[in-house]
Amino acid sequence: MSEQPLPVIIIDDEKHLRISLGQTLELAGYQVQSFDKAPQALKTLTPEWPGIVISDIRMPGMDGMQFLQEARSLDADLPVILITGHGDISTAVTAMREGAYDFLEKPFHNEILLDIVARALDKRRLTLENRNLREELARHAAPGPRVLGRTQPIKKLMSMANQIARVETDLLLWGETGTGKDLVARYIHEQSARSGKNFVAINCGAVPESIIESELFGHEPGAFTGANKRRIGKFEHANGGTLFLDEIESMPLSLQVKLLRVLQERQLERLGSNAQVSLDIRIIAATKTDLKAASAEGQFREDLYYRLNVVTLDLPPVRDRREDIPLLFQHFALVAATRSGLEAPTPTPAQASILMSHDWPGNVRELRNLAERYVLLGATCDYDLEQLMFGNSNRQPLTLPEQVEMFEKSLIEQALGRNKGSIKSTLEDLSLPRKTLYDKLKKYGLSREDFLAED
Repeated sequence: MSEQPLPVIIIDDEKHLRISLGQTLELAGYQVQSFDKAPQALKTLTPEWPGIVISDIRMPGMDGMQFLQEARSLDADLPVILITGHGDISTAVTAMREGAYDFLEKPFHNEILLDIVARALDKRRLTLENRNLREELARHAAPGPRVLGRTQPIKKLMSMANQIARVETDLLLWGETGTGKDLVARYIHEQSARSGKNFVAINCGAVPESIIESELFGHEPGAFTGANKRRIGKFEHANGGTLFLDEIESMPLSLQVKLLRVLQERQLERLGSNAQVSLDIRIIAATKTDLKAASAEGQFREDLYYRLNVVTLDLPPVRDRREDIPLLFQHFALVAATRSGLEAPTPTPAQASILMSHDWPGNVRELRNLAERYVLLGATCDYDLEQLMFGNSNRQPLTLPEQVEMFEKSLIEQALGRNKGSIKSTLEDLSLPRKTLYDKLKKYGLSREDFLAED
């Protein structure tokens, strides 16, 4: 497993200089992209891009100074190193005042180039880490739903959720019963530009088929027996905001056609009306079934599946994030204690092992229910978790070796997360021989690639 090379962009209209610089940087282990025109390079830059740019000042069309201004409008913290000729020193000094990271005067030694590049990349890394930290703190300080967890699966989910919240797209949430699809949908709404508008949720499996169309689309007076006045449906009520369609697989096939039309045209007609109502809305659908398989069996419309499947988030089951279980249990217990006015002892390490050894088929919902029982009924059984979970069964908690293995796996996951998947840094962090770490990664089914997405 090799280290992920850090990216460096070179912009220069002189081919021989691009090739020479590129070879020097590639031999030093960097990932190089070269461009002869600055506008081409701008297209690859984003605020999340982890690299730096080296650009000549004198170029036809957009020169280095213009590129610096455009790049800083995309990300004011992006390090841009300018290459200058002898007569451009005053220009380079001006560029430094306007935000350039540094400049190189031709001709320059490779050692000087590599030193500046290394320092610029280190600055970029710290900038992005601090930016992510500020965003994380802001998310936890902001009102609204929070998704708790420190393990890699939940970090990956929340990283994707935060990215999706910033763009205008419908999406599909897939996860087992009780994994928190409603919570994630609310979180995405609260982090989006629509947070000031309504979040409207409807469970497609809980509404009788005879009235779900009226619930969603609304109706005019006289549309059907008992329709005495106009009713605004869920779509219109969510206008400007987000509509969450839970258990989308339960929606009647006849209604799926109308949903597809709303998704495509952003318009609807109330029952009993011919007037079109325009919608500005984001739709988040959720399911616990394989919609592709259901469409192959004729139980779900294939065209609707592909329309919903543009962006899909998979929610991990609790058994795939066991190290989060004690944190989640304690959080739910504190909420229950605050609501009921009762107190309950913090689970002991032995009780935490019991919690982590269970597979939680009901996922977070099952864990929350147990935490509430622990607070409300725990005193009646001396806070015996096994009795609260399994009644009078003699189910055994994890053995000591099993607990040690689980703890060891958790430590390795945390180290990989801190070091962004870097094997070298993880080896130093844990003081392990390379072969030992590789053996343990294989034993616990861990891969460094799963931790690169956090960059």
